[in-house]
Amino acid sequence: MDSHAAHIHYGHMHEPQDINTDAPPTLADVAAAAGVSTATVSRCLNNPELVTEKTLERVLAAVDHLGYSPNFSARALASRRTNMIGAIIPTMDNAIFARGLQAFQEELQKNGCTLLVASSSYKQDLEEEQIKALTARGADALLLIGYHRDPGIYAFLEKRRIPVLVAWAYDPAKPYLCVGFRNRDAMKRLAEKVLEAGHRKLGCITAETAANDRARERVDGIRDAMAAADLAPDTLEIVETTYSIESGDQAFRQLMQDTDTPTAIMCGNDVLAVGALRAAADMGLRVPEDVSITGFDNIELASVSPQPLTTVHVPHRRMGQYAAQALMKVLSGGDVPASLELPADLCMRATLAPPRKP
Repeated sequence: MDSHAAHIHYGHMHEPQDINTDAPPTLADVAAAAGVSTATVSRCLNNPELVTEKTLERVLAAVDHLGYSPNFSARALASRRTNMIGAIIPTMDNAIFARGLQAFQEELQKNGCTLLVASSSYKQDLEEEQIKALTARGADALLLIGYHRDPGIYAFLEKRRIPVLVAWAYDPAKPYLCVGFRNRDAMKRLAEKVLEAGHRKLGCITAETAANDRARERVDGIRDAMAAADLAPDTLEIVETTYSIESGDQAFRQLMQDTDTPTAIMCGNDVLAVGALRAAADMGLRVPEDVSITGFDNIELASVSPQPLTTVHVPHRRMGQYAAQALMKVLSGGDVPASLELPADLCMRATLAPPRKP
């Protein structure tokens, strides 16, 4: 059909000067070139079985001739499906979200969908702009990381009937489809292991917690374990910083400045923990003999670092796969799938040991 359409003559089309060449071609331009209505063009693009072969060939020839790409306005006229799914992740600077996003994209491709990705740099106002931009571009659904955002942006999406799936977090009390794990519980279980090893003075290197619910819950998990062990949670020494190896390095040095230094430092992710390991080596501190260090995520960096890192395994690939499958079910119009809680298992490796005896 397409090869035949490429040889169609344009005798039944308007002359090219009738079309605005200063801007990308629109649905109306295709309709004018093909001599049909915009509704007919929309049907040809979204439901070709509803039009005659002759009309379809004419419209496809006009599409090819003009270089037209269907946009949001075309979607609104017909099936309301572009087969484009948006995902906004907090960062592309490191591999925290890479494995899950790769699995998400692979699953979307199986269903004929294209992934549009944006990075918010952990900035709430930028994420809101990106949500609106992806919606305007015709995204059928959105994958978002964590729950923390202004209620108004959820209202914006609900009004436009854009399905949302929250990942990397799990809270059945929230009214959104989600696939993820309980950050607070996972970090609490790791902190319990740290305390069972005999540590009583803990430090924490984390991302800023005010607008990051995952980081906030991980800190709260450490405090929960401390309270259960009859330690005052407010004695936890915390440094908030950005997610990078350099930031982890600097934060570790800051925590180790006092005379009464922590014997174990728990990091909000593996990137920060590797930075802490680097700083410890540079300062002549042995890990875990002089200080224990833990991470969170179990990205590849955790197992290949000079000292394999004690951390929490986040099921990135499974999370991405199920997120895509769940959104496909929602968009197909079937029953809304249930939210899914995935296990976040502990990886006990070489960087945690009992504190050095005085």
